[in-house]
Amino acid sequence: MDRHEAITKMKELGEGKVCMFLTSMDQRPIPSRPMAVQQVCDKGNFWFLSSRTSAKDQQLRQDPQVQLMFADTSNAEYMSVLGTAEEIDSMEKKKELWSSMAKAWFPGGVEDPDLTVIKVTTTGAHYWDTKHGKLVSMIKILGAAVTGNPADIGVEGTIKL
Repeated sequence: MDRHEAITKMKELGEGKVCMFLTSMDQRPIPSRPMAVQQVCDKGNFWFLSSRTSAKDQQLRQDPQVQLMFADTSNAEYMSVLGTAEEIDSMEKKKELWSSMAKAWFPGGVEDPDLTVIKVTTTGAHYWDTKHGKLVSMIKILGAAVTGNPADIGVEGTIKL
């Protein structure tokens, strides 16, 4: 998979979706929370709106290594992304990523002093999805269960940028 295909795959599986955002990778259990991806840019970076005072942002200041875990069970698509996170305090980027839904967390709007942006620079990723969509995959699984032959339904790969 070339760079363009890799970024296209990450956008397909991550943009506009919710992932589990894992921080402080050396702690057990690893701190995690659901986060909505605002954007996957053309460089393969994942962008989030966040709270400057949140535990997550504080953890990132101590250890910027993160993992993003995506699971779309309705389409049998999954992705794990490793990366390095950084807090960005750019009004331009805040405005670019802002949506009316964000007001639920930031009542002061895009000007809210607690609002920050997190950029995750991807260092590696792995994905799993179906070759033919969920319905065809289910039919193939049923067929494999009846015949005893392995089902050829999935695709997986490593994404390198």
